[in-house]
Amino acid sequence: MALRALASNAGFQWGLRAQFGAVTRAFSSVLPEAKYAASHEWAKVEGDTATIGISDHAQSELGDVVYVELPEVGSTVTKGETFGVVESVKAASDVYAPLSGTVTAVNEALVKEAGAINQEPYGSGWIMKIELSDKGEVDSLMDAAAYEKHCEH
Repeated sequence: MALRALASNAGFQWGLRAQFGAVTRAFSSVLPEAKYAASHEWAKVEGDTATIGISDHAQSELGDVVYVELPEVGSTVTKGETFGVVESVKAASDVYAPLSGTVTAVNEALVKEAGAINQEPYGSGWIMKIELSDKGEVDSLMDAAAYEKHCEH
């Protein structure tokens, strides 16, 4: 099941998870300063760089993450297109780039400890960093409040 499919499914059981630097809400947590894609990826933009991962909501729906396919440093990613895969004990899910750019770093620690995505999706569970090719794309993403509402549907 692709992460994008999570947006259209209802009736999930979401666990409360207190995350480093995140605000806990009724069902899952969000990182207030991050922007979110409808497909459940987050991006924290600092200057021309964005750190990207999957949301607390997405990781809780996936269950225990056991493998993460990372993109290559130096490769380009395009907003809305697949850049990797997250596999859990439940399913393998495509991960979509919330923004376009060139991959400048990947979280190599996830190769040995993919479960960091479950434990700290906004901290040690980040997936990649990119240099933005179109900073204007950030405006098309949801802020934390809009993303919370999105997850309620």
